[in-house]
Amino acid sequence: MLTAATRVGVLGAGAMGSGIAQVAASAGHPVVLADVDTAALTRAEAGMRKALVREVEKGRRVASDVDALLGRIRFITAAAPARQVFGDCGLVIEAIVEDLSAKQEAFGALDEAAPAAPAPDAVLATNTSSLSITAVAAACRHPERVLGVHFFNPAPVMPLVEIVAGQATDSAVLAEMRALVERWGKTTVVAQDTPGFIVNRIARPFYGEALQLLEEGVADCATIDWAMREIGGFRIGPFELMDLIGNDVNYAVTCSVFEAFYWDPRYRPSLLQRRMVDAGLLGRKAGRGYYDYGDGAGRAEPHRDEALGRTVVDRILAMLINEAADALRLGIASREDIDLAMTTGVNYPRGLLRWADDLGIATVLERLEALQAEYGEDRYRPSPLLRRMAREKGTFYR
Repeated sequence: MLTAATRVGVLGAGAMGSGIAQVAASAGHPVVLADVDTAALTRAEAGMRKALVREVEKGRRVASDVDALLGRIRFITAAAPARQVFGDCGLVIEAIVEDLSAKQEAFGALDEAAPAAPAPDAVLATNTSSLSITAVAAACRHPERVLGVHFFNPAPVMPLVEIVAGQATDSAVLAEMRALVERWGKTTVVAQDTPGFIVNRIARPFYGEALQLLEEGVADCATIDWAMREIGGFRIGPFELMDLIGNDVNYAVTCSVFEAFYWDPRYRPSLLQRRMVDAGLLGRKAGRGYYDYGDGAGRAEPHRDEALGRTVVDRILAMLINEAADALRLGIASREDIDLAMTTGVNYPRGLLRWADDLGIATVLERLEALQAEYGEDRYRPSPLLRRMAREKGTFYR
């Protein structure tokens, strides 16, 4: 049973792992944060203290909270998640590299390390953003206690957590985990165990179609970003966001989703993405990506052409709505959870399914059919659900 007194283990002290540890400790849990790299643990503790002090300065915490919170976290260097590290934890959340074989190895060890008597009852969770929960759980003797708990970065700030069951996950474990994360003050959505879950699946065209527009010469980065912000109402443009996430990270997720969907052309990575990664143009963390972040670097001005901007927005938005509709058709999540995930997980200005209702299903379908006719590519194929709804003059909500 997951309670306020449950000791929480976190494997991996990178940005996500340290953020998750902070969230759990903020909720009053004793926490064990373990990593093979002592330097990563040192950075994690320093980063947490800096973030917490900033909250004190902003009046969101009192100074005594900082030492109290950090005092609830044990920072442990461990070559493997052995019993002496996580043996007394009722919940362990893995947040290591996004690689299936690495995660399976870690979960095999976690399965051995977690409480085993009188029966295995520790919940084991992976923070994967796109890998199969079922495949991760296959390394365990008791896959029924394994599930996905996908936080968004930075975990202490972002409200959304995707809760994902594998094929063998016990429904009681899912319900228990969701209730616990909500007690931590997070907004949860439940997703099926499919590539990318909700957010990373539906959001692919935000990047992919923007890259397509750039490669075709329809508009440059600055203009596409301007259009999506100023006309579309998005908080950040796709190239600004890719630079913020890291072009290597974004490319890796794209490749993972593409491969997991058996090379469906809707999720095909861009050659430009690969070239950016090969060139080391990884975005803000490298000082240069689609934009130059060096000292004194100038910023390209967008072409503030309303007609061009509308073309950009209409095309990317149609693709996003198509993904949301197909996710609903395939039962990936409920319509409410799909819209909630996109507005709270990636800060879209509106839920995509409600947006489709307002635009008109027939209008969205017409845009997709025009793109498919022009390019002859399956990447633009409309969801059967959109076709049916347009034919029946249906809506998602009304």
